[in-house]
Amino acid sequence: MTAEGTTARAATTTQKRSDLPPMKVGTVYLVGAGPGDPGLLTVRGADLLARAEVVVYDRLVAPETLMRANPLAEIVYVGKDPSGDSAAQDEINRVLFEQAAQGRMVVRLKGGDPFVFGRGGEEALYLRERGIPFEVVPGVTSAIAVPAYAGIPVTHRGLASSFSVITGHEDPSKPESAISWAHLARATDTLVFLMGVKTLPDTVSKLVANGRPATTPAAVISWGTWPRQRMAKGTLENIADRVKQAGVTHPAIFITGPTAGLSGDLAWFTERPLFGKTILVTRATEQAGSLAGAIRDLGGQALSFPAISIEPADPGPLREVAARLASFDWAVFTSPNGVSAFWRVLTDLHRDARAFGATKIVAIGPGTAAALEERGIRADLVPPTYRTQAVAEVMVPLIKEAAATGTAGVRGATAEANTAAPHRPKVLLLRADIAAKELPAALLAAGATVEDVPAYRTAKATQVPPEVVEALRAGQMDMVTFTSSSTVEGLLGALGGPVLLDKVAVAAIGPVTAETCRAHGLTVDVEAPEHTVPGLLAAIQTYFTHQGGGHS
Repeated sequence: MTAEGTTARAATTTQKRSDLPPMKVGTVYLVGAGPGDPGLLTVRGADLLARAEVVVYDRLVAPETLMRANPLAEIVYVGKDPSGDSAAQDEINRVLFEQAAQGRMVVRLKGGDPFVFGRGGEEALYLRERGIPFEVVPGVTSAIAVPAYAGIPVTHRGLASSFSVITGHEDPSKPESAISWAHLARATDTLVFLMGVKTLPDTVSKLVANGRPATTPAAVISWGTWPRQRMAKGTLENIADRVKQAGVTHPAIFITGPTAGLSGDLAWFTERPLFGKTILVTRATEQAGSLAGAIRDLGGQALSFPAISIEPADPGPLREVAARLASFDWAVFTSPNGVSAFWRVLTDLHRDARAFGATKIVAIGPGTAAALEERGIRADLVPPTYRTQAVAEVMVPLIKEAAATGTAGVRGATAEANTAAPHRPKVLLLRADIAAKELPAALLAAGATVEDVPAYRTAKATQVPPEVVEALRAGQMDMVTFTSSSTVEGLLGALGGPVLLDKVAVAAIGPVTAETCRAHGLTVDVEAPEHTVPGLLAAIQTYFTHQGGGHS
């Protein structure tokens, strides 16, 4: 090829490449996560977190908040710890730029509000200078949320009509303080200092020296809105000593003003029955929310580790039985998971509740019955106790009677048909692939024809999240909850045995789960009399009320 030909080809290639559109850069969302309580994340923040491709988060973002993130997202920690290693702001800026420049959707998850001493403005300017689009999603600032959780309103009619928010940790590179102490001491009724434990004595001294009465009520609140929240109360003249005596450390806010004296009358957060307790929830992700949410509503911290996952079963057998559903006398559901899985198949077949015809429905408990009712089916039979053995105890007499009398079970039959041939009631079991065989065996022995079709698969976890292992090793876990035998086996399998649970209280939803715990060397502290999530929760409350949270 001639030199001219080579040059022409190169020019053509260059032209083709220049015709290609440039890679679209991603957007960085500066999202305020609130001060800790995952319930304080805004709706907009939760929506973005669920869709993010990259999440860059701070130290004071709760693990439960991170669990809202897209499961496929890359999670990057850039926390700043006053007493240890911290990510430099320049490095954080670089991470945001590089990830967005690759066209990825980035959520920069910041404790509190991005623009209230969160350095969100610096990050936004850095991105703007480099052509990266950004959006600011305000968060609930600790300046108002933390006092509120301690029973301290920042304003209150008759006591405080104004408040100021001040950093307690100014940029050390500044030649002198930017705070006008002479004006600040008397400027507003309530003063809220963020990140100010280390500088507290100096702050108090400057306030008093500039005219704020030494008798002004004051409080220092650490880990505000978290289950480990603690508070030291006093006045400006003694608050520094009170903080030292109580061992209150960062992260904390310092608040002073007339309303700080209301904390005793308006306390609510620390009075909830599970306040200060950290409880591990081992249910599958699809079901963990209700128990974890209830624990948080009662003041506890719920750490979730799905010890099992619910996966689709082979749809072939399910589709086959769905096509002849009305031929069964009984259809038995032993969990809401089975209901959901089977309904997906019915929906795919463009069928609904009418497919059951005259088939009678058994639900193992109120949760399963509720799942059916949501889909237009009212269970004909719910055993008085919510376990598989109870299903057998209730159904076996009905099966025996139908087989002995020759009646056609539920679907009815003519007298002539009944005398012509005995009837073997047909029972369809829609359960997990690992369900115990005692139920179908009992029904077969009673004279039924049984089809046991896996509605879903239960897979055990293989790795425990680092934050859960750390909490167990540090003795920061008060209780672990088990709602099935598979959750017991899933957690112990992932942990490599029961060693890390030897000082943690164990709560089981019922006798079968409790027996599995004991078989694996665990001591069961709580066994729910009512084998439901509300029953388990009530039993947990009773345990902590009467046992003081100690492990028996």
